[in-house]
Amino acid sequence: GKATLGRRVTGWAHSRGISFYNDKVFAATRDGRLIAIDAKTGKAVWTAQTFDPAKPLYITGAPKAFKGKVIIGNGGTENGPTRGYVTAYDAETGKQAWRFYVVPGNPADGFENEAMEMAAKTWTGEWWKHGGGGNVWHGITYDPELDQLYIGTGNGSPWNRKIRSPQGGDNLFLCSIVALNPDNGKYLWHYQTTPGESWDYNSNMDIVLADLNIKGKDVKALMHAPKNGFFYVIDRKTGKLISADPFVETTWASHVDMNTGRPVEIAGARYEEKPADVTPSFYGAHSWHAMSYNPNTGLVYLPALHLGVTYSDSGIDLKAWRSVDFVGGFGLNIVGSSNPKAYPASLIAWDPVARKVAWAVPQSTFWNGGTLTTGGDLVFQGRSDGMLMAYDAKTGKELWSFDAGLGISAPPITYSINGRQYISILVGFGGGFAGLGGASAAALGWAYGVHTRRVITFSLEGKASLPPQPAKSFPKPIVDKDFKVVDSLVAKGGMLFGYCGACHSGGGMAPDLVASQVPLSAEAFAAVVQKGGRVDKGMPSFPNLTDQDLLAIRHFIRQVANNSVLEKKAAGR
Repeated sequence: GKATLGRRVTGWAHSRGISFYNDKVFAATRDGRLIAIDAKTGKAVWTAQTFDPAKPLYITGAPKAFKGKVIIGNGGTENGPTRGYVTAYDAETGKQAWRFYVVPGNPADGFENEAMEMAAKTWTGEWWKHGGGGNVWHGITYDPELDQLYIGTGNGSPWNRKIRSPQGGDNLFLCSIVALNPDNGKYLWHYQTTPGESWDYNSNMDIVLADLNIKGKDVKALMHAPKNGFFYVIDRKTGKLISADPFVETTWASHVDMNTGRPVEIAGARYEEKPADVTPSFYGAHSWHAMSYNPNTGLVYLPALHLGVTYSDSGIDLKAWRSVDFVGGFGLNIVGSSNPKAYPASLIAWDPVARKVAWAVPQSTFWNGGTLTTGGDLVFQGRSDGMLMAYDAKTGKELWSFDAGLGISAPPITYSINGRQYISILVGFGGGFAGLGGASAAALGWAYGVHTRRVITFSLEGKASLPPQPAKSFPKPIVDKDFKVVDSLVAKGGMLFGYCGACHSGGGMAPDLVASQVPLSAEAFAAVVQKGGRVDKGMPSFPNLTDQDLLAIRHFIRQVANNSVLEKKAAGR
């Protein structure tokens, strides 16, 4: 209906890229369409709807095109009871070629293939009623040497295994690297990084292929640094684990047993009896921001995150809990966070053969961009504070910096035209932390409607001057002295605001509502939220919300605004 369609159009600014193949550009949209565009004319050649629009799925990842096919997955693990899959389409016609499901469905319906029958043995209870998860929203790599396709799979739906698979089990193929035949999508092999995961430790991070010499033997290797904090080197011919070592603090597992390939979990990490403080957090030790490998130095350069989180499922009825479409949930509570280091992030140079950090650069801001390493032994990285940096790839010494005037999430790219090398980067802050980071994200100063997202290109001969961005901007909370906050309405409004907060929490994704005039007026707020008064600016309508719902949300916003002012006064600002 209208309500679900309204929700579908949030997040249009989230996209991790496009794909070019033969004479076409391939792009995927938030609402699940895969579109082939003629590269010369810009006209659509074909469009495929990759999932049922009535389902709470979305696409933020880039399609991958190769060997006559285009591959796309989707996200939505936290938005409802979802069952992840990837689909291959014919690059010329858009006709579906094959589909591989990540987790098994209801056994009563029969299994799509032997891989699903095998996976079902690792699930318990009535898991299919919860969907299972495993959504592939990133981490798809084609290997032309071995003619294999590798997909990195997502976490469980819900996060808490006690709910989705109550008698335990590894829950294949969650949090795995799965190798498929690219022609027909048939299963070849898998390696699971986090069996039976319960922490949102998905393996959707990028998959890098390289030839490594390990103990005197040449290995066709696959390298992967997922959320769980371990760096994996895998023989991509067979899926055999070669090494797995923590590259950040890992308090959920002490190490990976090389005989079994399984992590050795630390007692209590699954919040069995009491809350568990685990590192990494749900943001991961490494998220979707690209890592890069330099065969000259033999090092991998990856943006690492240092944050812990406290999980608890106290107060949750594990037998009755259900995720509902477009409402979703985790099946647990996030009750705190911790900082294992004095800094929140770092750029790490990892030696995959020596299995250790070669050098690291501590960083004072969270959620920094992906890396690019070059044949001239440089490493480029953009940061969330707006700085674009260049380092010596061998030592980590800072060689150059440029203030782009706005936070950076994307990795740089390099290319050559007529013998001249260029570096280009998309400048614009976004992603999960921008939407959910709250005060920490807002402290970066990237405010909605103030700063301009743009592409910046550099060359050694470049002489142009860049038009400056506005200064950092910090929205000022509005206090309405005539508005009397009611605690019971604040509590209800806080629950309803959970969905709104993905954009409106102050990280620059959308207007910070504590500083907006709109919620001060019941009529103006209804005109925007219920009636779609700003659909043209990307704000969908929510006609399913009642007047009482809107009142509760307004009470919550005013309470947050009042507290923000008090906090600033207490801090002397």
